[in-house]
Amino acid sequence: MDKEKIIQVKNLTKKFGNFTAVKGISFDVYKGEIFGFLGANGAGKTTAMKMLIGISNPTSGEAKVAGFDVHTQAEMVKKSIGYMSQKFSMYDDLTIKENITFFGGIYGLSRIQIKQKIAQLVEELQLQDVANNLVGSLPLGWKQKLSFSVALLHEPKIVFLDEPTGGVDPITRRQFWEMIYTQSYKGTTIFVTTHYMDEAEYCDRVSIMVDGAIEALDSPKNLKAQFKVDSMNDVFLKLARNIE
Repeated sequence: MDKEKIIQVKNLTKKFGNFTAVKGISFDVYKGEIFGFLGANGAGKTTAMKMLIGISNPTSGEAKVAGFDVHTQAEMVKKSIGYMSQKFSMYDDLTIKENITFFGGIYGLSRIQIKQKIAQLVEELQLQDVANNLVGSLPLGWKQKLSFSVALLHEPKIVFLDEPTGGVDPITRRQFWEMIYTQSYKGTTIFVTTHYMDEAEYCDRVSIMVDGAIEALDSPKNLKAQFKVDSMNDVFLKLARNIE
């Protein structure tokens, strides 16, 4: 039985004037997969992600996310996904409960559902003592874990994470990845960009972009074997430096 494709991309291209930021990329992502989308700054991965989440129109090519066409059904794409941006997206001047209520309303949850989600998240994240505190008072690691949980409020089929662990300590990074594994096990697809090459090892499959094109796509184990190296960092360096 074929695995269900949750993202389908074919020859997706984005141009800005004479500059081509994304050069005809093609790939599929499967239900429940942790898919790493890697590349150096300027490689085109953020531009590609913006097209997939429905906030930037492709110049050409095709893409479907959760069954919806990014060209013609961008609003349906947005309703079917969760998204956590590189910069923390909660409101510092609202409490934890108020943030959950606000985003629950945006996602179309009922008052009863929002109340249930607040109770669930406060317990899961062990925030009982600070649930009425302003989000701005939380350490960065707690903010990131809360932001991830809020991105999942409406139980999307797929969640996009744009460098979610940037700037947090190693222990918090590990805890964050445990949350990712839990969601993947439940069947949620995780599409994650990261510049930490050790985190690429945690993904089921990894694509690596160089200068707007996907230069490698496979499991970390297979990529390391293909390039005859011991780490994903070495794979990345070989590709970035165009070393055979």
